Amino acid sequence: MIRDQETLTALVDSVRRFVRERLVPAEHEVSETDEIPQAIVDEMRELGLFGLTIPEAYGGLELTMEEEVLTMIEMGQTSPAFRSIFGTTVGIGSQGILMDGTEAQKAKFLPKMATGEIIASFALTEPDSGSDSASLRTTAIKDGDHYVVNGTKRFITNAPQAGIFTLMARTDPAKKGASGISAFIVDAKSPGITLGKRDKKMGQKGAHTCDVNFDNCRVPAENLIGGVEGKGFYTAMKVLDKGRIHIAAICVGVAKRILDDALKYAVERKQFGQPIAEFQLVQAMLADSKTELYAAECMVLDAARKRDAKLPHSTEASCAKLYASEMVGRVADRGVQILGGSGYIAEHAMERFYRDVRLFRLYEGTSQIQQMVIARNMIKELAQ
Repeated sequence: MIRDQETLTALVDSVRRFVRERLVPAEHEVSETDEIPQAIVDEMRELGLFGLTIPEAYGGLELTMEEEVLTMIEMGQTSPAFRSIFGTTVGIGSQGILMDGTEAQKAKFLPKMATGEIIASFALTEPDSGSDSASLRTTAIKDGDHYVVNGTKRFITNAPQAGIFTLMARTDPAKKGASGISAFIVDAKSPGITLGKRDKKMGQKGAHTCDVNFDNCRVPAENLIGGVEGKGFYTAMKVLDKGRIHIAAICVGVAKRILDDALKYAVERKQFGQPIAEFQLVQAMLADSKTELYAAECMVLDAARKRDAKLPHSTEASCAKLYASEMVGRVADRGVQILGGSGYIAEHAMERFYRDVRLFRLYEGTSQIQQMVIARNMIKELAQ
């Protein structure tokens, strides 16, 4: 669903220029320093990137899912770390509040998220609870007008920069499954919160993750999302359905960048007296990459349109995320192959992208989790 093509075109063009003129030239610096320059983050705020999905009533741009996908495909054509700094606020950090929060919660937190004043983080994964998120152990026990939170969250993106955490915790320890889990908005500066050291990752330098430890952290009861216990897991799943379409769009964007770089190299690089792009086996790698990229882009747009039309889209979201994340890995592998030895050298972006894209098959649900979701949904539909 595109509400105003002219406005969307202006936004996409602005993001495209920002990527080309500011982000691509800064990729190497971010990779070397593991930091995104503050000036770039400030420019992201000015562009409204932190508020892409937040309603206009709260100061955001209120993009539809299709508009968000088209914007993210452009944003994806640079290092994924740049998207990550605002991505948790745009997606999993704010959407739980937007979908299930009270009006008071929305009015208090969403305007500050839209401007980027507050960076939101999503605290779900734990040391012993990753794909099996319904088994999480972090507890939030009611004590008067507060909840007392204890537990550890792991691999939490943007935790070092977070102003708030959208936290999933067990409010009813007697209930071991999903129904005992609730969602909270937690001020990152609350007493009792400590951060672990930054994780040293394979790729995506500049996008920071770490453990978040809660030790008798007191959270006001008014910060229980929606004011109702036991709904947190279901909020998380709704958030992840949307997030999977978002990540699939980023995979498409990164694949476009990788393929563009590989094509330019193949046209310019000569062996045996001719450009390597003239060799059929190189052409086959280019053609396979283009075909898979086109298929992934079509899937992402279809899933986005289904969500905008309020049609069932959980299966399509998982299909798009599964295919696009696996696709970009194959495109990156072929990119290294086309560049040959140069593709393995760190001074070329291809080597960095090869490492960066590996993460897409893990977060927002691994490829295997997507397969389970797809198959289970198929079985349910057959039984109806």
